[in-house]
Amino acid sequence: MQLSDPERLKKLPCNETSDPMAEPSSSGDEDQKPSEVEGFLPEPGDTLREPLTRGFLPVLKNRNFLALWSGQVFSQMADKVYLVLMIALIADRFKGENQPISGWVSAIMVAFTIPAVLFGSLAGVFVDRWSKKAVLVATNLLRGVLVLTVPFLLWVTQSWGSLYNLPIGFYILLGTTFLVSALTQFFAPAEQAVIPLIVKPRNLLSANSLYTTTIMASLIVGFAVGEPILGLADTLVRGVNINWDFGKELVVGGSYAIAGLLLLLLKTGEKKKVYEGEPPHVLADILDGLLYVRHHRRVRNALIQLVILFSVFAALSVLAVRLAEMLPGLKTSQFGFLLAAGGVGMACGAAILGHWGQRFSHNQLSLYGSIGMAGSLVGIALFTHSLWLTFLMTILLGSFAALVGIPMQTTIQADTPKEMRGKVFGLQNNAVNIALSLPLALAGVAETLLGLKTVFFSLAALVIAGGVLNWYISGTGLSMSDKTDK
Repeated sequence: MQLSDPERLKKLPCNETSDPMAEPSSSGDEDQKPSEVEGFLPEPGDTLREPLTRGFLPVLKNRNFLALWSGQVFSQMADKVYLVLMIALIADRFKGENQPISGWVSAIMVAFTIPAVLFGSLAGVFVDRWSKKAVLVATNLLRGVLVLTVPFLLWVTQSWGSLYNLPIGFYILLGTTFLVSALTQFFAPAEQAVIPLIVKPRNLLSANSLYTTTIMASLIVGFAVGEPILGLADTLVRGVNINWDFGKELVVGGSYAIAGLLLLLLKTGEKKKVYEGEPPHVLADILDGLLYVRHHRRVRNALIQLVILFSVFAALSVLAVRLAEMLPGLKTSQFGFLLAAGGVGMACGAAILGHWGQRFSHNQLSLYGSIGMAGSLVGIALFTHSLWLTFLMTILLGSFAALVGIPMQTTIQADTPKEMRGKVFGLQNNAVNIALSLPLALAGVAETLLGLKTVFFSLAALVIAGGVLNWYISGTGLSMSDKTDK
């Protein structure tokens, strides 16, 4: 008998039974209140408790979140410095004297992107079936091992010649990059799914704010000081033995390994899943996730908002090169300063949101953030004659983006049941990867055909349309639910 969509959503893939070895959960899912999930103002009787339950302090006192956060710091730093490592290895070992490096780097980027498209949704299905703590620990340790074995593999293959005019050692880098990226696809949904397990619903916004701040900080630090750190590591290792040449790999692989060891301290309180009969098919699980997103408008709208947000920043990463070329006092090669300004703004917005964001609903924050982002994009288009005004607009763009991204991510976490989180976050990971890829290909062409200002105006229109539509649809959905309840 074929199930209808609603019936399919009600049918769970497995039964959960208590595991005597499982740690007690600290997430507080049992006492979850709608007002806490929505982010609305507390009830009058809760006023005295507000300083104790809001802001970053309750999250920082949560030992499980500290373990996850500490692991995230090392894992994110390794992720960001990994590309710098690959570029350094290519420049030292494979690139010719007068040969441009862009072709080599493009191949590495393709090897990193393919797993994101192929395994994004698939990884989320298995994250729901497996222990999320085990996934977090294993993916980091395996990535660490992969990076640490690169020097040995390059040494072994240095005399193996070429294949299709490319050194065998370069294929080693491509294969390592592919495997590291594939493991990252499992790590990302597991990390997002764990946060609601260890953080109380009323503290999710603060936890996600801290999480986003860390990502932005690692992005800025990783790209800004990645090369000097790797150079220093090589110098220190050669100081021990002049023939040793694996300092760079030791930094990146060691960071992954440290992240895995720190995550061993994590206690998620997960229950052991026992499957009755034949486990559901992988494709059926992916369909379950799609149906859940389709039938839950808050999750669907939040996902659409995130896709728009990442599309804008992917386009900005391309348009920043042309923008740097036009701005007085800035070289084309210094476009990274514009991206760093957006990262600084997002970190500031996340910090502010973590302290005071609970005063507003997620839909309000998303609407205000969308309006602010649209205004900032228009400002960037109009102030291309002024370096400092452009930097200010870019910082504001990042700040308002935090008002969109963090509440929408929190909405997905809070509104998705535990047994569906891996599937939904896998779909989100896939959608975001596509959102990051398409603008990279289209933004440059659009700028050439339409002009920089027109593209920025178009992005502003897209952002404001998404924000208003999300606010209207979510508000309409809540009103309809209230009428139904009455």
